[in-house]
Amino acid sequence: MPLFTLLASLAAAIPVITGQTGTQQTSDVDIVGLDKDADGRMTVPVRVHEQGPFNFLVDTGSQNTVLSIGLADKLGLAGRSKATLIGIAGREVVDAVSVEQIDIGRRSYYGLYAPLLATAHIGADGILGIDSLQDQRVLIDFEKKLMAVGDAKALGGNGGYEIVITARRKSGQLIVTNARINGILTDVVIDTGAQSSIGNRALQAAMRKRKGLEQTMLHSVTGQAIPADLGIGRELVIGNVTINNAVIAFADTPAFEALGLAERPAILLGMRELQVFRRIAIDFKTRRILFDVPSGGIPVFASF
Repeated sequence: MPLFTLLASLAAAIPVITGQTGTQQTSDVDIVGLDKDADGRMTVPVRVHEQGPFNFLVDTGSQNTVLSIGLADKLGLAGRSKATLIGIAGREVVDAVSVEQIDIGRRSYYGLYAPLLATAHIGADGILGIDSLQDQRVLIDFEKKLMAVGDAKALGGNGGYEIVITARRKSGQLIVTNARINGILTDVVIDTGAQSSIGNRALQAAMRKRKGLEQTMLHSVTGQAIPADLGIGRELVIGNVTINNAVIAFADTPAFEALGLAERPAILLGMRELQVFRRIAIDFKTRRILFDVPSGGIPVFASF
C-alpha cells in the first residue's frame, strides 16, 4: 500500500494550444481570500461571465485556466473545439471553449481559451492557470490565507523577502535553475496545484533512489493515473534556505518533456513543501520568485 495518494495538478498544465493568452483590464491591487480543499490545494472565488462566484483551484503549474464541464454547461458555453492536454499521467484530447471574461476580485481577464475537464476529477468549478496571471505578481500569504494580484511595486516590492531568485521562462512557466536536492543541481517549477512534489527520473537516478521501495499513484485532473516511486530529499536548498525531508514522487510523466526538463534533474514543488514559507511571491513580469521565511525558521518534516 502506498504511504498516501498524491493529487497532481499539472495534468492540465501544458496544453498544446496557442493564442489563448487573456487580455487583462488594469486595476488596483486586488486581494482575495484563500481556502483549501481536502487535498491541501488552494482555492479562490472566481466569477465567469459575470456569474458566480465559483470555486477555482489556484495552480501555478497550469498553463491554462480550466473550466469544469459542469460549469460550462451551467453557463451555456457553446462552440466547443478540441485541445490536447499534456500532463502528469499522459496526453488527453478534451473539449475547450472560449471564455469572454473571468473576474478575480476586481481584476478582469478577457479572451481566454479554456479546456474542459470533469468536475469530479478537478474537485472544483475550475482551475486558475497562469494565462490569467501573466505580467503580474502573485503574492500568496499562507499565514494570512490571502492571495494578492498586482504589479510588484504596488505589492510592496522585494522588501521583507529573505530569498529573491531570478527564474527562466519556458512555455509560460518560471523555472528555478539553481536549487539543489541532496547536493544535486535541480530545476524547480513552483506548482501550487499539486499536493506534494513530483520528480523526474533523471533526479531519481542522480539521487540513486531504487525503484519499487515504496509506490503510490499520481492521479491527474483528467482522470488518468500513473505509478510513482516515493523517495525522500534529505535537503532541498533554495537560496539560503534548506527544507529537510521533502517527499518526492518519481514518475515517468510527459510534463517534464513538454517543459524541456526530462534529461536533467527537475522537480514540481508542491504544497507540502511550499507551505513551510510564510509568503511566496511569483513575479511573472520580472521572472522573479520571492520567499519569506517564518520567524521561527523552516520546520523539519518527519521522514517516512
